[in-house]
Order: sequence, then C-alpha cells, then structure tokens
Amino acid sequence: MTDLVQDFSSPAVSPAAHPVAPAPGEGVGDERVPVDPEPTPTTIYATALATRDTERRPIVPAYLRNRDEARHLAGWLAKFGAHVTAYHLSRAPLYALRLALRAPRGLAVAVVAAERWVLDAEGAPLRAGAVSRGDASGYMTLARERNRRVHERAIIAGACAVLAAVAAVAGWWWAPGWVLALALVVAVAVLGKVGTPRDRRVTDVATTSSAAPPRLTADVVTRALQSLGISAMAAKAVPPSFVAPITRDGPGWRADVDLPHGVTVSDVMERRDRLASGLRRPLSAVWPEASSEQHAGRLVLWVGDQPLNKVRPAVWPLAKAGAVQVIGGRFPFGTDQRQRPVKVALEETNALIGALPGGGKTAAVRVLALAAALDPHCELRIGEHKGSGDLEALGLVAHRYASGVDDEALAATLDSLRELLDEVGRRAKTVAKLPRTAVPDRKVTPELAARKGSGLHPIVQVIDEAQELFTHPDLGKEAGEVAERIIKRGRAFGVYLVIATQRPDAKSVPSGVAGNVGLRFCLRVTGQVENDMVLGTSAYRNGIRATTLTPSDRGIGYLVGAGDDPQVVRTYYVDGPAAEKIAQRARAAREAAGTLTGHAAGEVVDEGLTPAAQLLEDLAVVFATVTDERVWSETVLHRLAEHRPALYAGWTPEALAAALKPFGITTGQVWGRTDEGAGANRRGVTRADVLAAIETHHRARAEIAR
Repeated sequence: MTDLVQDFSSPAVSPAAHPVAPAPGEGVGDERVPVDPEPTPTTIYATALATRDTERRPIVPAYLRNRDEARHLAGWLAKFGAHVTAYHLSRAPLYALRLALRAPRGLAVAVVAAERWVLDAEGAPLRAGAVSRGDASGYMTLARERNRRVHERAIIAGACAVLAAVAAVAGWWWAPGWVLALALVVAVAVLGKVGTPRDRRVTDVATTSSAAPPRLTADVVTRALQSLGISAMAAKAVPPSFVAPITRDGPGWRADVDLPHGVTVSDVMERRDRLASGLRRPLSAVWPEASSEQHAGRLVLWVGDQPLNKVRPAVWPLAKAGAVQVIGGRFPFGTDQRQRPVKVALEETNALIGALPGGGKTAAVRVLALAAALDPHCELRIGEHKGSGDLEALGLVAHRYASGVDDEALAATLDSLRELLDEVGRRAKTVAKLPRTAVPDRKVTPELAARKGSGLHPIVQVIDEAQELFTHPDLGKEAGEVAERIIKRGRAFGVYLVIATQRPDAKSVPSGVAGNVGLRFCLRVTGQVENDMVLGTSAYRNGIRATTLTPSDRGIGYLVGAGDDPQVVRTYYVDGPAAEKIAQRARAAREAAGTLTGHAAGEVVDEGLTPAAQLLEDLAVVFATVTDERVWSETVLHRLAEHRPALYAGWTPEALAAALKPFGITTGQVWGRTDEGAGANRRGVTRADVLAAIETHHRARAEIAR
C-alpha cells in the first residue's frame, strides 16, 4: 500500500493522470457529489420534449375508428333492437291483458295512497311518539299542524276530483271517440302499472345471458402477473404499472401494462396457461400480445367475456356478394379475439397452413381458395390430396383439379407445378421486355394482371395435404425442388402457392419451401418443432405457441405475415353447400369475363403430359385446320391462345421458337399474307415439320402404352 501511495505521489505518476470516479453518493473527502444534477434549463427543455412525444390516447374509441368493427357493432345493435322489438310486439296482447287485470288493484292502491296523503298518515308515528312520551305540548303542536295539512289537502283533493269529473263529462259528450279510447288505454296502462306487485313484471324478458365474468381490475391483473413465477415480477418486487385505464374493448377487457424492467412480453406469452389460471379465466379467453409500436416490455392483455372457442363463428363477408382482387387487394380471412375482421393478401407472397387432423386446416384452405376464385382473372389450380372432396366445389372454376392420394393425382399436381415453373420463366422474360413505366419494380402490377391477353394474370396453386406429395418416394424430391423455385421467383410475377399439411415437419414440407413462405397460419400442433416449422424459427421461444391450443379450439390459430405482429385468428367457416354457391357465383363471373378455362371449361387435358408434350398435342389441334404450307409464328400463337388461353396468352414468337426447338422444329422467315392481302416475310414454321414432330410424338406414346 505504501508503494502504491508513493507511485501516486511521485512526479512521474500524479493522481490527475489516473482519476478515480467516486461511487454514487460519495465524494472527495467530506464533500458529497450529487448523483442526479439539479434541473437546468437544458434538462427542463428535454423533459418538455419527452412530454411532447408521449403517446396520446385516441379521442374516438378503437371500436369506432375501425370501419369494419363499427359496421359490425352497428349491425349487431340493429339486429338486437329488431329482435327485442319483434319479441315485445308479438306479446303486446298479453301485456295489455295483464295491465287490464291489474288496473282495479292499481285504482285501489291509488285511492288508498290519496287517502293517506289527505289524512296526513305520514305524521301519525310522530303523534304516537308524543303520546307515548306524555309530551302534551308537543302532541298539541303536531295535532294543530295535522289539522292544517288535512284542511289544505282536502281542498286540493276535492278540487282535483271536481276537475276530473268535469273533464270526464265534457269528454264523454264532446270529445271524439279516439280521444276517449286513448284516454281509457292510458288510464288502464297507468293503473295496471301501479297495481303490478314489486316482484312481478308487465313485460317478459327478451334475452337471457349467463353470469357476467368479473370485471378486470388492476389488482386482478397484478396478482395474475406476479403468480407467473418470474423473479423480476414476484410479489415483493416492483409491481407492473398500467399506462392507461383498463377499458372495454369489443366483447372483453383490455389492459395496457408496462412490465418491470427486464421482463418481456414473450416471457408472459409463454406462460399463458399460468396467466389464465391467475386470472381465473378459461385459457381460450386470455390473450396477451406485444405492442409493436412500443418497447418489448409493453404488454397488451385482452381478456374476453367468453372463451373464443365458445363464440359462434362469424359469417364470411363474401359469402353472399363481393369480389376479390388477388393482385393489389386484400380479402377477409377470419376474425381476431375481439371479433374484428382480419384481412390477408396473396400478392407477392405464398401461404403455408399447418395443423393436426381436425384442427380446421381445410376450412382455412377453403377460404383462401374461394377468395382466389372470386377474382375472375385469377387462374386457380387445385391439388386436394386428402381424397375426401373437401375442395370439390372449386372444380367449377379450377383450371386444373386433382383429387386423391393415388400416384395419378399426385403426378397431376407435380405436372401443374412444372407448368408453373415454366410459366414463371416465361413471365420473367415478358416483364423484362416491358418498359419501366409499365413495371416500375419489375413486378406484375394490378393493371397488367387485369388486362385481358397480357398473360400476366394471377395464378394460385393450392396443395392440400401437401405431405402426400412431398414425401412420395418417386415424386417428392422433384416436387419440393420445383415448389421452392416457384416460391422464390413466382411471387414477383403473379404466381402463388397455398400449401397445407397436417404433418408440419422437415420431411412433409421441405425446409426450402417452408423457409420462404410469407403468410403462415398455424392451428393446433403438438410440439415446438411443428410450431416453428409453420410459424418460423424462434416463434415458440417468443411465446407464439400453437401448442397451447386445445381440440376445442377448432379453426383458431396464430397468423404471421398479415400484419406487423402475430395475430390470433379464427377463420371464417364456409361449409360444403355454401362453398358450392360461392363457386357458382365465381363461375358466372368468369363466364362473363371470358376467363373460364381448363378443367372448369371442360377442356380435356392429359394430366400425364409434360408441358412440352402438351404443346405438341395442342399444335395437333391447331394444325388440323391449317392448310398453308408455311405459317407465321404470330398466327400459330393466336390460334393456340384461342384454343387454350390460360396456357398460351402472352406467348411471344421467341418463346414459341424455344419451345419447338427440342422437337427439331426450326423457325425462320416464311412468306405469307396479311388479313388485308399484302404479302410479307415474317418469322414462322413449316407445316410439314410440325406434323412430322407430332407424328413422332404420337408413335412414342403408342410404344409406351404397349
């Protein structure tokens, strides 16, 4: 220690060269150093700025600022009012009879009450008390006051009786009949109400409700949070603070809570079952959420009046009317805990849905597929590999439709994926040639998608029970690779996949597919691996746990990708007959727009053909009516588009040349005439070359068949 003092005392090493900061509250010698400086103009200004940036509570309640929620609330109030009104109107004769029967008793009650008032019955206890005490002076004073009151009240009562009698006689002689009837009805109604016993009612109860859940209070929330087993939030630690009053929010209560320092919302979400126990509420009624606009410790706790799985599912808003725009639009998918509509979009994304059997997966797929069907420009392709016909109604509008778990149905879906991959490549070339003004971001715009003949219409491929395809020993590997390439590239060109599986693991859904999906919906699953496979890595660790859902939570799941934060969503339920009606409406819209193609249009497509072989089959149909020896490529493309517009609309002569090259068919300058009769040299094909390639292809197929 002496050496150390000598070192600091020496000229070479001075204390100034090695300053030692005092501990908080300590100073040099006897001087105390303040830890928190006194307010200065600078700190006051900083405080004012902080106050200016504080969050302001909205003037208009949240349920009125949301148009859909306000419309839903107004509609519910209108239906409730109509029900109550109709209920009581249907029982009006019964109510009138009750009043009429109770009117005599009401008249007697009124007469007795008037008599007691005239005779000053309310003063009788005072006079009796004076007598019992032997207070002669007090009794005489009270008696004189009674006599005065009785005299005055008798005059008033007599005058009223005379006026009533005069009015009755005058009305009897001179008043119209309807006035007398109205007066009688009013008199009977008033006397009947007066004559109704206190334990009886005139009207019946139009509605019944179960016992209301207890009000959510700060003490209840604090006790529940402190029971979660988080040390920083134990009973003796700093309690959570409430940043806003606990208010009604839809059919439940909302509490905005700042958790203690170091405690995050995910810490609470992963203990949702304990939180529900602390609140003494069903698990399906307690939903903690994070606030993306605030820090990681801002908890938004919503507690419903009823468990979400006990609430009647809402009707899909598009069930009766309405259309969808897949590119550039959003459509209703389900409702959140507060019964507010939740909308999703398929534009520039792909969807993955996972659940255990019976969790409501197919119902969710059906809503997405029906929404795509309601866009008359959207080409819908269905691969339903459960084999139960859950998506059978969509065959009315589907360009391709395959159902079943046999190899033929699975091969058909794989062929569809191959076609889509080729379509993505074709569209990429088409978009690359368009001017920058038409495609500013080199992506398909809503205007291009809706333009007839552009060949850039949206395409949605649905694969239900995708594990049947991706785990197939012969087709699975290629299907996974093709689907991954479509997912990575297709979203920019209007090609989207909707994949659903009841076995969400790495084998059933390849990681390259699951890892590149933007819209994710996970219903009930059993483990962390399945949960994160659908919702994304670390979802389970962050408290987004579909493992906490129960078998009764059918149709309820966590939705990721539709907003900034994960959402609890209950999908709309559309049963088979309702789905068929919607599909028929969608088919009518496609017929009007001229976009009904493929399976729905009755076109016979050999599901076993590759896209290249399908091109030869279609050329055979086209050249069956062509007599010219040389045909321009643009003429061939025009006839192909007329024959199968969904496949060939938007093809260019260059694309046709590339597709024909593997069959030995070359394109070059050929002579022909325009519609006006003028001759010209343009790029085209020779009829003999096309027919020879078709014949070779047919012979090869015949050999395979034998």
